[in-house]
Amino acid sequence: MCAGWISAPPQAPPDIEAVMTRVGARVAEYHRRAQRVMCVEQSTVQPIQSNWAPDGFSRTVESELRVESEAADGDTPPTARVIREIRRINGRAPRERDKKDRSGCTDPNPLSPEPLAFLLPGHRDEYRFTSLRNGREKDRAALVVDFMSTNRTSRPELVEDERGHDDCFDWSGPLATRGRVWVDAFTHEVLRVDRRIDGPVDVRVPWRLQRRYNLAPWVVIERDDQTMRYEAVAFRDPDEVMLLPESSESLTVLRGGLQSTRRTETFSSYRRFLTEGRVVKDP
Repeated sequence: MCAGWISAPPQAPPDIEAVMTRVGARVAEYHRRAQRVMCVEQSTVQPIQSNWAPDGFSRTVESELRVESEAADGDTPPTARVIREIRRINGRAPRERDKKDRSGCTDPNPLSPEPLAFLLPGHRDEYRFTSLRNGREKDRAALVVDFMSTNRTSRPELVEDERGHDDCFDWSGPLATRGRVWVDAFTHEVLRVDRRIDGPVDVRVPWRLQRRYNLAPWVVIERDDQTMRYEAVAFRDPDEVMLLPESSESLTVLRGGLQSTRRTETFSSYRRFLTEGRVVKDP
């Protein structure tokens, strides 16, 4: 006598376009809800050598952070941005010279794009979502989506810091990236985002900057990686649970005269503002 069972037919994988449509809707909802929330961001930047060993002292900046939506412009949908107000620098109150001093080069920008904005429908043409599979993130069932920027050509150019810090630089222009998104398998809320460049990437240094700062014609970005994680934060009176940023880790490795860094950010002390003006902290 033989015993056996009938195997269930394999489930068809979810349609990636349908999943990303739901993810985009959840991100738009997150942006609306996050405008009622503030938190404390602690950002620590450690200069590193080419072998990733520490190179000097780290710098820690504590800021009050919130998300704000810019008004729509014609057919362009509203854009969410992160607004920071620096409270402490290495444990002390910020000073006026921090706004221009070289040591403040790596301080977080007071205004920056919201990290999940690239998942909104208005940015869909800028990215290709190439594969979808089942996975897990922190013991939660997840859908894992690989993506890459539509523009596969990198032509960045070195620019001076727009905030005016001495001997401080950034790059501007097309930069091909790719990454991975983990979303909750049932709610389609974002749990984690990994992003990196298609490197190494050559950054052109304009002649004016070569001459002024004694730089080579090219700076090389060997790595520029970021991982951002989200966690459930519970509020009371009324009860509400939101997935909000927990941490962000990034690594930037440069060659050609500029400093490589490792940045760690944590988010805590969440507060929710209610319509009647009350403030509710997470328990």
